[in-house]
Amino acid sequence: MFSKAERVAVVLNGNARQVTDELVDSFDQLVGSGDLFLSRSLDEAQGIALEIVESGYPVVLTGGGDGTFVQMVTSITNEARSRNQEPPCFGLLRLGTGNSLAWALGAGTSRKGVFADLARLRHDSPHRDFRLIEVEGLLTPFAGAGFDALGLKHFHEVRSLVRHLPWVGKRATGALSYAISIPTRTIPELAFRPRMQVRIVNHGAAERLDLNGQPSGPPVEKGEVIFEGQCIAALVSTIPYWGFGVRVFPFAEPRPADRFCLRVVATSPLHVAAHMLSVWKGTYRDEKLIDVYADDVEFVFEEPNAIEIGGDPGGMTRSMRAHLHPDPVKLIDYSAR
Repeated sequence: MFSKAERVAVVLNGNARQVTDELVDSFDQLVGSGDLFLSRSLDEAQGIALEIVESGYPVVLTGGGDGTFVQMVTSITNEARSRNQEPPCFGLLRLGTGNSLAWALGAGTSRKGVFADLARLRHDSPHRDFRLIEVEGLLTPFAGAGFDALGLKHFHEVRSLVRHLPWVGKRATGALSYAISIPTRTIPELAFRPRMQVRIVNHGAAERLDLNGQPSGPPVEKGEVIFEGQCIAALVSTIPYWGFGVRVFPFAEPRPADRFCLRVVATSPLHVAAHMLSVWKGTYRDEKLIDVYADDVEFVFEEPNAIEIGGDPGGMTRSMRAHLHPDPVKLIDYSAR
């Protein structure tokens, strides 16, 4: 029998579509019931974080997508640092919808792959230091306003409808719901509604990039306005992916370790739709794409605007501050094997 200091804690999102009773039973047998945690609410997540820190687990795996990771890494890291303890090493199991961070870390893409990732961690867990962005008190690899938040809203609406369709509902995937919602709901709405009006102010170190992702021009001064005007999206990220392998941030890797990527999409939604394949591959370029390496920026919206944080809705707000968290977290890097 291993002590808890030698074991792996696995936190599953009980609301995730792929987290079925059968899957929970399989994990229960593989990791041991004492090391498996099932979270269905924010309150449960806080309690699980407290127990994990008190038990001293060296490794914590989250299963349920980017939102599950964001909630758990924030709660566990805050709890550990409040006790002057070193936070554990974190890993992801690809059991959610978009799984942007799992793409970046090379996590398994199937149920068989997920179990293989977990089994390998018993013997080998290479990790790397990873910087996250603090937004609204949450530690996240990405956040933003505009088409991502609107697309997320439409995705949830379409998924709710698709799940109730006979035959299709049981077989529907998150990718299918996105494939339906983006071209039929999000792009048409963006094409006919007033564009988001935002002012983005630099509060730290920043530099503008050219179309090839190279620094261009003098550094951006503190207090300087990076962008002011209409756009369809304003996003920050430390990883290349938005979900399903879409490379929305092609300049995120490689990038300076002390910066995140800021991307403002001021092109038209129809132009983006016409170049969707190059958007997916990360080769989409346009003079109205503004790319910046920064470490602390503030979005100020003309009207209350929906935001998303780590793929979960962040509510309506008139402003959003995003700054690079000073302390890296340790993330298991499956691609390092």
